[in-house]
Amino acid sequence: MIKTAIILAGGLGTRLRSAVADLPKCMAPVNGLPFIHFVIALLQKEGIENFIFSLGYKSEAIISYVDTQYPVLQKKYVIETKPLGTGGAIKAACKQVTEKNVVVVNGDTLFHINIAELSRFHETHDAGCTIALKEMKSFDRYGAVELNNDQSIKAFKEKQFCESGTINGGVYALTSATILTGDYPEVFSFEKEYLEKNTENGKLYGVINNDYFIDIGIPEDYQRFQDDYKVIIAKNNLSSSPNATLAFLNALTI
Repeated sequence: MIKTAIILAGGLGTRLRSAVADLPKCMAPVNGLPFIHFVIALLQKEGIENFIFSLGYKSEAIISYVDTQYPVLQKKYVIETKPLGTGGAIKAACKQVTEKNVVVVNGDTLFHINIAELSRFHETHDAGCTIALKEMKSFDRYGAVELNNDQSIKAFKEKQFCESGTINGGVYALTSATILTGDYPEVFSFEKEYLEKNTENGKLYGVINNDYFIDIGIPEDYQRFQDDYKVIIAKNNLSSSPNATLAFLNALTI
């Protein structure tokens, strides 16, 4: 099973500024806890032991929080001196990976997936990248992903309104060498330059997971996560529990 995760948290978060000023998106507070707290907790719950934080905008805020709250966490920081795009950020972080495969997640997204199952599928299929997909209805914020019968990626569709479809959930099992040995520039888009350009090589796969998914990149969804947290905490009487976060994550079935 994959034991290392890259958390991408270098974005400017301009769409969330109206709700969270002067903070990286992953530090947006939820009941007094930064969002990245839930991302780390979920990854730990799923067996991740080593963390690589890919940072940029206001990286010092994230480093200060993680160093203070997780002093014994096995962690490394990779800090952009200029915007590298998602691909450049992943490539730089992969240089710190010591395993063959790594899980990549976004610091502003919580997708409740089974990493052991994702790892097993990725390794069994000798994939370059396996994407955790989410079925969704009535959406236009995300592009749709089409699969072949063997679960290899058939196509990535542009963002447009869809009554129903499958989206890229922003969680990847990635073979590091596919990025490190590929002919990729320092700055590039992982989605455009790697994923979309490799649909013909049979090395990209998708696994559909319909558990809880939230991307707090816009104020409406940031508020929705805060509401979801309050509802689950209240419903399960977790307000005074010392393990409230773990109990909250275990209850994410809505």
